[in-house]
Amino acid sequence: MQETGNLQQKPAFSPYQVFVVVLLAFTQFTVVLDFMVMSPLGDMLMKSMNLTTSQFGFAVSAYAFSAGISGFLTAGFADRFDRKKLLLFFYCGFIAGTLFCGFATTYFMLIAARIITGIFGGVMGSIAMAIVADLFPLEQRGRVMGFMQMGFGASQVLGIPIGLFLANSWGWQSPFLMIAGLSFVVLIVSVFKMEPINKHLLVQTDKSPLLHLWHTVENRHYRIGFLATAFLSLGGFMMMPWGSAFAVNNLGVTYGQLPILFMVAGISTLVIMPIIGKLSDRIDKFKLFTIASFWMIAVVVIYTHLFMVPFWFVMTMNVMMMMGIMSRMVPSMALASVLPEMRDRGAFMSINSSLQQIAGGFAAGIGGMVVVQQTKTSPLEHYDTLGFVIVGIVLLSIFLIYRVSKIIKSRKSTKTEMVVESPVPVEV
Repeated sequence: MQETGNLQQKPAFSPYQVFVVVLLAFTQFTVVLDFMVMSPLGDMLMKSMNLTTSQFGFAVSAYAFSAGISGFLTAGFADRFDRKKLLLFFYCGFIAGTLFCGFATTYFMLIAARIITGIFGGVMGSIAMAIVADLFPLEQRGRVMGFMQMGFGASQVLGIPIGLFLANSWGWQSPFLMIAGLSFVVLIVSVFKMEPINKHLLVQTDKSPLLHLWHTVENRHYRIGFLATAFLSLGGFMMMPWGSAFAVNNLGVTYGQLPILFMVAGISTLVIMPIIGKLSDRIDKFKLFTIASFWMIAVVVIYTHLFMVPFWFVMTMNVMMMMGIMSRMVPSMALASVLPEMRDRGAFMSINSSLQQIAGGFAAGIGGMVVVQQTKTSPLEHYDTLGFVIVGIVLLSIFLIYRVSKIIKSRKSTKTEMVVESPVPVEV
């Protein structure tokens, strides 16, 4: 079905497709929660292990950079195995790393645990994306991406408050044990209920993993997709590390109000994502991405110039910010999933996920060079400058996603012509 700017009736999901979406959403929920829960546990963890802020920061970044390196190392092998087996293998490693975090008693044990968790957990998103691209046509992917992105909101609404409650009652290790236990249940269901996903093995041409990795990287269209993903991550993650400090020190939000702020933003994500997913399947994905990007630009400029304002206004601006950020992610991820051929999807998604992780790490570093805080309680300075930097990155990402959209439309047009002109049926 060719995508147009008009509203269209889209194909319904089969019961098995619904099961796969729910299962993948649960895997993403556990992986995202494992990463997200580190920041709320920061104060408790630093006091428990006598860590400095820089040591804790390294513990957080160890996950991101190990996940990024893992993505590149596994890219060459990602299309050489049944995707179900690949998912189960890395999910087992993620569970082991998370369990290790729950039993860590020293700083070096914690660093090792975070590296192990990053190596395995950082690849989970790319495997899930490859499975979605294999099992769902483009006309359904917006809804699938919207539902899977709800894991981000669910981790804020359910995971983080429950994790903090457990940490306050039984220590900072208990949230990791909870995540490992939930992940084990999801793993068992996946083993017995998920069907093999191996059609891509029939179209493999590269015998060497390194050759397969090289062929994926040298593809010009793929490189445009990689660049688009990197800039999306730069724009999306640059403000996140400083959000709490800006809210407390510049906007007058209290520590007691912070959980409410996160929870309201998370609830808004749960509401917004299904709507954006449906819209992404009904209208042109690039148009939706562009509208969301200009929405985000307006909100970023306003938010980064705020001063002491009522708490309800801060919550409203955070919800609007979340709308802009997440509404860009759904259509852009759906478009990126169309770029690779079936034989390259695993490698493409692995590299894409790797660049996303690494770009997020660099985004935090760039933000740290722009934003200044004289003391631990003084307002953040140059946060408005950071906002303008993000505006420039968002504008550049619009151009890159336009290139991706143009490549996809050109490819669909070529295949349609082949079907019309060729006497032999051609798979589209």
